[in-house]
Amino acid sequence: MKQTLKSEEIEKIIESEICIVGAGAAGISLARKLDELGRSVLLLESGGFDYDADTHALNAGENIGQNYFPIQPCRLRFFGGTTGHWTGQCSTLDDIDFEERDWVANSGWPIKKKDLDKYYEEAHEICDLQEYNYSTDHWEKKLDEKFIAFNNKLARTKVFQKSAPTRFGTKFRKDIVESKNVRLITNANLTYINLTEYGNEVESLTLSTLESKKTHTVKAKVFVLACGAFQNVRHLLNSNNVINKGVGNENDLVGRYFMDQPHVDTSDMLLLSHIKMGFYYDHSLNSKAFGMFATSEEIQRKLKLQNYSTRIVTKSEAGSLGYSKNPKSYLDQWQRLDKRVKNVGKLRNIIGDDSVDWIIEKLVINKKEVKIKEDGKIETSHYIFNTRCEQAPNPDSRVDLADTKDALGVPHVRLNWQLSESDKLSILKSNIILGSELGRLGIGRLKIDDWLLKEKIEWSKLLSGGYHHLGVTRMSNNPKEGVVDKNCKVHSVNNLFIGGSSVFTTSGVSNPTLTIVALALRLANHLDGQYLKGKTSNA
Repeated sequence: MKQTLKSEEIEKIIESEICIVGAGAAGISLARKLDELGRSVLLLESGGFDYDADTHALNAGENIGQNYFPIQPCRLRFFGGTTGHWTGQCSTLDDIDFEERDWVANSGWPIKKKDLDKYYEEAHEICDLQEYNYSTDHWEKKLDEKFIAFNNKLARTKVFQKSAPTRFGTKFRKDIVESKNVRLITNANLTYINLTEYGNEVESLTLSTLESKKTHTVKAKVFVLACGAFQNVRHLLNSNNVINKGVGNENDLVGRYFMDQPHVDTSDMLLLSHIKMGFYYDHSLNSKAFGMFATSEEIQRKLKLQNYSTRIVTKSEAGSLGYSKNPKSYLDQWQRLDKRVKNVGKLRNIIGDDSVDWIIEKLVINKKEVKIKEDGKIETSHYIFNTRCEQAPNPDSRVDLADTKDALGVPHVRLNWQLSESDKLSILKSNIILGSELGRLGIGRLKIDDWLLKEKIEWSKLLSGGYHHLGVTRMSNNPKEGVVDKNCKVHSVNNLFIGGSSVFTTSGVSNPTLTIVALALRLANHLDGQYLKGKTSNA
């Protein structure tokens, strides 16, 4: 059953057993599973079923830290959320990602990978993936490929699978709208979380509409914030009338430990032997899976490294265009280079001039050209390591509230992304390990980029993230180390849970969507099997 908060027909007070805020990968997965379990669910979505400029503007924010994407276009505000533009890359987190590692400060989840395995398998069907198997042996046979024979004590092939990508808003719209247990309300913007007198429970939520600015109240037994990392933090910090630091923020941890996986070109790779590299080349090729070069868990432990992976892309030919201080000058060239961009004007309307200029600057000077022969071999011997590395959890890397406010009076977010010396050192050492392996195998040679060899903490101008917003309401056993417990319940609030990648304790090197869905399925089972039957969240 679907309604919208545009009309006076919606009652002033809306009640449900479970209220979920946000209809993206986490919210939709959670609602569908709870529906299957027979639970009554109210699913609130800020947008409608398509892009709306005024709603999208609520995402606005500022960045005062490390170079990062413009804040507003990072997330989509309509049914299906950011799955509306994700690329479909999927892999599980690694076992080591969940462990407490003495060389990675603030590491260690309160759960293990084995606690997610059955949910990962279920998430595969939701994300339209192949069988739940990430072993190289399996994919060598399935794709009739021969992977690089790394010394498994040093390096490995990390397998990723590819979703279509699945657009949750399209695939699951009928399920949600026609459900007897789930009530979807669109154009419903959360503006305040109202706590009880002592601050240990959520009493209600206040919603508002952009159309009329009228407010509505939601009451439920259980509330789940699944708005994405930035918006989860925004609403927790802004709702400060009972706890002056904000909901769940007694220990000043809400918004801290922001992580993305640094994405940056780190080395040139020259092949010495003509081998088929299609499986490793690029996730855009027509295959159900692809591989990245990665370091082994054994060498990570021995050399005290963070997790590391890299895909290989062909040497940029667009670099010969040079660099302009005015990226707009590249607009015509960019349109010719990338056939996917057919209407730049429409793109500007959606994400704004500044965002388009940023994309042009990134894409054009780093454009990858490739020609593929009939036998699947690539006509080049010159590649680039396009690295993605685990970011060490850093309390100074954070999201908080800006001084400006949106059209509904809620403060915008402010990002201060901070990387550390250990992040850069792990990338450097990992490149050396993989370069040595490529040399030993007679495959090629690696030339490490100059910026990475400098002793001071200096990053390439082309550094970016993966649009992966992680860690700002991190999971922990101890309230002094995180915001939510092992079951995603806010430590200090009995009936408030958080869904999505903001609960990640560490980042790993895998794209987060598959884990987001797995965690949502696990939360649904917890709410149905324990919490709503009177047991405590830590039972």
